[in-house]
Amino acid sequence: MKIISVVGHKKTGKTTLVEWLVKALKDHGSVGTVKHLHETELNTPHTDTWKHAQAGADVVIGVTPNELVKFSRKNTLTNALDELADEGVDFCVVEGFKDSPLPKIALGRVDVSNIIMRIEKPDDANIDEILKIVNKLPEFHTLDSLVNKIRSSKDIERAGAIGTFTGIVRAVSEDTRTEFLEFEAYGEVAQRKMNEICRDLKEKDGIIDVAMHHRTGIIQSGENIVYIVVAAGHRQQLFPVLSEAIERLKAEVPIWKKEHTLKGEWWVHDIH
Repeated sequence: MKIISVVGHKKTGKTTLVEWLVKALKDHGSVGTVKHLHETELNTPHTDTWKHAQAGADVVIGVTPNELVKFSRKNTLTNALDELADEGVDFCVVEGFKDSPLPKIALGRVDVSNIIMRIEKPDDANIDEILKIVNKLPEFHTLDSLVNKIRSSKDIERAGAIGTFTGIVRAVSEDTRTEFLEFEAYGEVAQRKMNEICRDLKEKDGIIDVAMHHRTGIIQSGENIVYIVVAAGHRQQLFPVLSEAIERLKAEVPIWKKEHTLKGEWWVHDIH
């Protein structure tokens, strides 16, 4: 999933630009959106769903003939992006969340980081140019989105098993507690190398498809770092390739890890 964010102060035309981008992106794939509603409460008091939540339900889902609405607690932008990725969405347009690390189109003089384009008003936007930029952005994946990608393979009917590997941030190593890890990738080179590894492994006997994704930036203790998914004709063919995939990723892909612990911080040669 490719993600672009539109940010700006109130009344700068953010929603208008989001609408235009959604319509343009629909020609290239499925589109989801995320809107930052700040302190707005959508679960209206004294409705049945509100009563469910007041009774202590952690997640409440309302279903109508045309809508499915989920109300949950402790929500974040990452939760929303994960849900869209799990649904198999190709593009996501985020309105708001100025403090996020997402690549941003900034409307007006808003002061934010990671700006890829700044315009004064929606009419100044070159939609074709924005689409070119979006297509060059890195992919955002969850484990489920990678599994769904594998399941859409043209040869998936020959598969008898799908195996996955998920690497997470280890909270405790010997007597050292890790607060978070920070990963840096060597730009497009890292992705090209992962693609090359996947192509090589697909040539092995019985392997239908292979996909991998490595997150970058700051990843908190206990959170996911890397996903690998392998589809094979038989389980005996699957497990050796799953193991080889993670070992090759560690050895060959230019991604560096900085460990932040209670005792200090340092760069680690072995990325996992």
